[in-house]
Amino acid sequence: MYDYWLGGKDNFASDRDAAEEAIGANPGIVGDARANRAFLARAVSVLARDHGVAQFLDIGTGLPSDRNTHEIAQSVDPAARVVYVDNDPIVLAHARAMLISGPAGQCDYVDADLRDPAIILKAAARTLDLNRPVALLLLLVLHLIPDEDGPHEVVGSLLEGLAEGSYLVVSHPASDVRPDPVAEMTRRMNQRLRGPRATLRGRDQTSRFFDGLELLEPGVVQPPQWRPDPGEPTPADVPIWCGAGRKP
Repeated sequence: MYDYWLGGKDNFASDRDAAEEAIGANPGIVGDARANRAFLARAVSVLARDHGVAQFLDIGTGLPSDRNTHEIAQSVDPAARVVYVDNDPIVLAHARAMLISGPAGQCDYVDADLRDPAIILKAAARTLDLNRPVALLLLLVLHLIPDEDGPHEVVGSLLEGLAEGSYLVVSHPASDVRPDPVAEMTRRMNQRLRGPRATLRGRDQTSRFFDGLELLEPGVVQPPQWRPDPGEPTPADVPIWCGAGRKP
């Protein structure tokens, strides 16, 4: 569905049907998905360029699209290393075929569930030096962990395995921005999903993922408000909260 909203071609008829149903409930979803993708690009670029981060752990990768994490990071530092994590076999097949590192850097692909931090960290250590700073990317994936499965604890466990000076980057669907159409869209999607149902969260709940971290300016905001590029439009009311923080 996300690939379809981004204008990609790696999707099935059932994906397109569900994506169009979501558009019917929340017509802004296409712009929202693209705003999230633009946030990913800016966040990776800022961390690589301004904070010297050369290692990225991208969990909930999704299908390859325009400007993937390793392409952005390696455009700044050709030696950057990226580990992509997903538990969808179709995503992993596409990732291995299309997400190819530059010659100076490295990419790896891990088949694992976000709720298994120990497995993820052990596998990531094949490629990443976990004694050095790593940027942990969790974009539009934490809503698939219900409250009873402890999403904040999962993030805490992942961060615990990363070195001081590591970063957390999160984007999360918002329950308190355009609440009515977003709630209706989520209800329709949850009727279709066979796996975990989506859980929307407000700004306060999303901010909790950064507890104990040093938030980068401008804090937890909507994607277009997070360090937009000069001249970039900043539409209001994108129902996603996002931010980045540093592990002290």
